[in-house]
Amino acid sequence: MKSWPITLATEKKLKPAPDHLGFGKYFTDHMLLMDYTDGLGWHDLRIVPYGPLALDPSAMVLHYGQEVFEGMKAYRTPQGKIALFRPEMNLRRMNESCARMSMPQVDAEEVLEGIRQLIELEKDWVPEGEGNSLYIRPFMIATEAGLGVRAASEYQLIVILSPVGAYYSEGIHPVRIYVEDQYVRAVRGGTGEAKTSGNYAAGIKAQEVAKEFGFSQVLWLDGIENRYVEEVGSMNVFFKIGDEVVTPELNGSILAGITRNSVISLLEDWGIPVKQRRISVSELFEAHEAGTLREAFGTGTAAVISPIGSMQWEGREIEICGGQTGELSKRLYDTLTGVQRGDQEDPRGWRYTVCEA
Repeated sequence: MKSWPITLATEKKLKPAPDHLGFGKYFTDHMLLMDYTDGLGWHDLRIVPYGPLALDPSAMVLHYGQEVFEGMKAYRTPQGKIALFRPEMNLRRMNESCARMSMPQVDAEEVLEGIRQLIELEKDWVPEGEGNSLYIRPFMIATEAGLGVRAASEYQLIVILSPVGAYYSEGIHPVRIYVEDQYVRAVRGGTGEAKTSGNYAAGIKAQEVAKEFGFSQVLWLDGIENRYVEEVGSMNVFFKIGDEVVTPELNGSILAGITRNSVISLLEDWGIPVKQRRISVSELFEAHEAGTLREAFGTGTAAVISPIGSMQWEGREIEICGGQTGELSKRLYDTLTGVQRGDQEDPRGWRYTVCEA
């Protein structure tokens, strides 16, 4: 395995108590950096002390938003290992985001090995405790100084690590969601399928409005007809209608989630019919009226499975699965978290061992 220069931090940070972690509040002692220059390609991968980045005020990322990122987690397993969950898919998706944003792609194997060495260096930061993990945030920014509107010629890849607490501090529970029919997150042909910061900035306003009315998440509709379900918050979404599970098909404006892909694979293995297709919000309300809307849940790295207990659209709110966590949602959550943490067998080879804990 190739190794790269490591500069150790001279002062170590005080690690937070596991029960006060929250999300993205604390960061480890070191980070990974790599630079890109046109004509030279990617170079100088290194691990250095965590600290501020030096950016010119005219750095193109600050003006034209060339930025992509990913999110994954490292877990402690009962076997005394530190493990990741399908990291190769995150790096594949990062390269797809780069292609959409006219940014240089990375050598996925090289970056994964760099991340592995960074986590091995920081393994003491992987928190103990049920549901706790070390969040990994790789991101890429355009660093070239200049105000011309074009793809930059210089970039930097950065990976930072943050110990995070359990998403459900008191156990998995359903959330209320608001069907957003005014603001738009993305449209086909836009950047919705890329994991880029602008997509998330575009969703903040609607999320604030929803929270003012007591809702936890926003259910996004398509930006053309304003009828078809796309995502819930920053997660993919699934519905169990009758004995079949349906999820919006990937159409160019929906992020291809790794948890989404994993859920589809599990459902197929279990013999549960699952279809990827267009789903109108009116179809969901009609299914509820007919008594066939059994469950609904979001999927993503942070929550894994987020059950939906109720949904409001055009002033009407419906309760799903009696406002409780459904049997299928719970089974998926237990299976995925069990594989991630090493509590269950991993027949598909999804768990990636980083090092000894």
